[in-house]
Amino acid sequence: MFDKSIYTERRKKLKESISEGVALFLGNVDSPMNYPANAYKFRQDSSFLYFFGLDIPGLAAVIDFDTGEEILFGDDATIDDIVWTGPQPTLKENAEKVGIQKTQPFKKLDEKIQLALSKNNKVHYLPPYRAENKILLSTLLNIPIDNLNNQSSTELIKGVVDLRSIKGAEEIKELETAMETAFLMHTTAMKMAKPGTYEKDIAGVIEGIALSADSMTSFPIILTKYGETLHNHDHSNRLEKGDLLLVDAGCESPLHYATDHSRTTPVGGKFTQKQKEIYSIVLDSQNTAIKAIKPGAKNLDIHIKACEIIASGLKDLGLMKGDIKTAVNEGAHALFMPHGLGHMLGLDAHDMEDLGEKFVGYDDKVKRPNIFGTGNLRLGRELKDGFVLTVEPGIYFIPQLIEKWENENKFKDFINYEKVKSYIGFGGIRIEDDILVTSDGGYKVLGKPIPKTIEDIEKISR
Repeated sequence: MFDKSIYTERRKKLKESISEGVALFLGNVDSPMNYPANAYKFRQDSSFLYFFGLDIPGLAAVIDFDTGEEILFGDDATIDDIVWTGPQPTLKENAEKVGIQKTQPFKKLDEKIQLALSKNNKVHYLPPYRAENKILLSTLLNIPIDNLNNQSSTELIKGVVDLRSIKGAEEIKELETAMETAFLMHTTAMKMAKPGTYEKDIAGVIEGIALSADSMTSFPIILTKYGETLHNHDHSNRLEKGDLLLVDAGCESPLHYATDHSRTTPVGGKFTQKQKEIYSIVLDSQNTAIKAIKPGAKNLDIHIKACEIIASGLKDLGLMKGDIKTAVNEGAHALFMPHGLGHMLGLDAHDMEDLGEKFVGYDDKVKRPNIFGTGNLRLGRELKDGFVLTVEPGIYFIPQLIEKWENENKFKDFINYEKVKSYIGFGGIRIEDDILVTSDGGYKVLGKPIPKTIEDIEKISR
């Protein structure tokens, strides 16, 4: 937990951004796996963590924008709880840790909300994503569950996004700490990429590295020799010489700040010539995109530039043809890169995605494109000092997509399907790093550099 002054200042800034009403923040609760006493590992709501810092279940908080009052709701541990969990801080003691003076039992939350509603005060809340909190919100506010997201507070969402988007020095330090574990996770995977090894062996080891650091993975590990499937969570395959092992994995720090890196390693320690050619295009695209990062730059423009480099490189190999800018503008490159260049990073791997990408990644000046591939870009708006984002170009050869587009004669002026079909079975390559936008008009690549040049990857994976 950060110093309580951090949380106090964050709530103060939120109060300054919203004119009236009360904000209701629901923390998460334990969620059973298969029976009530056997719960999934607890994960607190990220916005609750940001403003209230308490990483324990069964809490809620209210901020009254009219009076400035802040109340933490929860219950003290009973003797039955203590028997199983040991002594626990009281609700009041926890509140003091984050600079809140007033506490009430959880059952009083309904009374507080009903009082606000009786005065016609607006109750601001963020879009819920957990079933337990949807049910509670529906009961408190008398809103059908299916309508909860539609009636969430745009004003509160924008206020939270504005604050959480700019990372403070304490947040950057926490991210850098998690990057140390991420470095070990990825370099270990590279060293283990040997013929005869199973994907599950590597996935288990690198998840264990995260757990050993008093951390967790920031999302389910993507580790596969079939990298053409973008989010392939199957780990059942045996690695063979000549395969490409794609690892997309992150560490989530004890304070829940997430890393997100991708690396692609040749099994057996040596890229083939064909693999080198495709890998070099992806690496060139990523390096160029990173160098373009600065305050005021539109990430949508950086994405398009990265795609143009990919299309140009593929044209040099005879896989694409025609005018590159036109091909990218019309979306022909998305046969090979059907995802966006990157996303915000922070307390979530896809930071604040629960609040809506139209608020996090776009705004009134930059609208989300309506085109396959580019439309999957999660972050398109102008970058600001203090943003942390990922940069992750890739090239994939997806048999089903190739077949579909060829049968539709899609982009035949830009794609050489006969040559492309000779790459079926190649898999996929992507490279991802985490970048801080800096006040000096540039960027900083966070963490100890994970090997990504052809020479360095071959050296570490031999």
